[in-house]
Amino acid sequence: MSNSGAQPLAPWRWLGVPILQVMAASLVFALPFRFWGLGLPEPVFAMPVTFAWAVIRPSMLAPLGVMLMGLFLDLLWGSRIGFWSVCLLLPYGLVLGGRAMLAGQSQLMMWVWYGAATALALGAGYLFTMLNTQNMPDPVSVGWQFLATLVLYSFANRLIERFEDADVRFR
Repeated sequence: MSNSGAQPLAPWRWLGVPILQVMAASLVFALPFRFWGLGLPEPVFAMPVTFAWAVIRPSMLAPLGVMLMGLFLDLLWGSRIGFWSVCLLLPYGLVLGGRAMLAGQSQLMMWVWYGAATALALGAGYLFTMLNTQNMPDPVSVGWQFLATLVLYSFANRLIERFEDADVRFR
């Protein structure tokens, strides 16, 4: 761990800035751009932040931030209000409960946990959509969304490392 990027643990830096980044990235990827006839993928940009917050637990306000990001995604993608909030709070609770097991794990194991948390979020969304519409969503589209979200693990890792660099308990 390096001291080069150490910054104080201000709540706006660990909660507010990532929420704004998630909103901006989600808006950009929701634009109707087409490249070679294909649209942009729709990864769940809130998932890396949700995972990182559950691992580092920077504030008691993190679940509220997860809920706000979920409500934003509901409004952006036209889901029922509360849909993405519930889908994101489920893995947040799972990872928060397993924080003790995650301490000191390798990058590969953290990525596996991130994948499991992402599968839980998208699996819950798949199930809730199926129950609400009485119809199955396209599993191929959900699979692509899962893979696109899985690629975003590096952002969760970067947020975790920044927190460890700033928190004196990890030095």
